[in-house]
Amino acid sequence: MPVLSALENVEFVMVLQGRPAAESRLRAMQYLERVGLADMAHRRPRALSGGQQQRVAVARALAGNPRLVLADEPTANLDTENALGLLELMEQLNREEGTTFLFSTHDTRVVAKARRVITMKDGMINRDENGNGDSALHN
Repeated sequence: MPVLSALENVEFVMVLQGRPAAESRLRAMQYLERVGLADMAHRRPRALSGGQQQRVAVARALAGNPRLVLADEPTANLDTENALGLLELMEQLNREEGTTFLFSTHDTRVVAKARRVITMKDGMINRDENGNGDSALHN
């Protein structure tokens, strides 16, 4: 939201959840740290690059402790270092908190981290593979 700082943007979902203000502020700051933006917590979106805005959006999505995250091209605007850091964070949240991530992507780095890969062609499932390459469907 353009009128809120990065910190306020991340806090917003937790405010809607009814969490105490101090808890929301602390958790929001922790997630900004996790995506490498703690030093930009008080900047508004217009003062952030596209990649930084994307990382704020990721922090906001994750701070509310969702069970499922739908992510469309989550690494598209990120440099290699930040993309890999984001993928590591998502993998950690999946392992430690049970958060499920569903990606729509062309990024091979994202595909390489996935436990299951479903490939589509012309709107139809073309291949369905688990993490070890075993295919359940070929068309």
